[in-house]
Amino acid sequence: MTVTALCPGSFDPATNGHVDILSRCLSMYDRVIAAVVVNPSKTPLFSLEERIAFLTELVPGLEVRSFSGLLVDAASDWDASVIVKGLRGSADFEYEQQMAHMNRHLTGIDTVFLPSSPEMMFVSSSLVKEVSALGGDVSALVPGTVHDAMKERHVG
Repeated sequence: MTVTALCPGSFDPATNGHVDILSRCLSMYDRVIAAVVVNPSKTPLFSLEERIAFLTELVPGLEVRSFSGLLVDAASDWDASVIVKGLRGSADFEYEQQMAHMNRHLTGIDTVFLPSSPEMMFVSSSLVKEVSALGGDVSALVPGTVHDAMKERHVG
């Protein structure tokens, strides 16, 4: 039986924390799909196509798709057996635990929580974008190709 793990996120931008979680998932599951969420109420820094291209380049062997709507519907459409969420700390756990229970209530799919590596516990896409926009150095927090693209966006 093939076990497919679904790892959802905005990945805007993809961080070294994302790469770490996705790479670790690839070593644990037969098939891993990074599900890039399309949220029409947000204006992303990178287009959907750019985010998909970054993840495809950064994590060999990863399948990258996009979705809008309910995550559990995407999981069902793609035959995912489990949802995997990276956790940075207790605040993430509190929020993600509620989502995991709701997803299980809706469809019976379980969520597995994977703790982030200690050196990435403070890294979030929103914080990286904010620091970068204000001129801070985020080069150690994002892959090189992402950093180059961010510099192009923030340095006129």
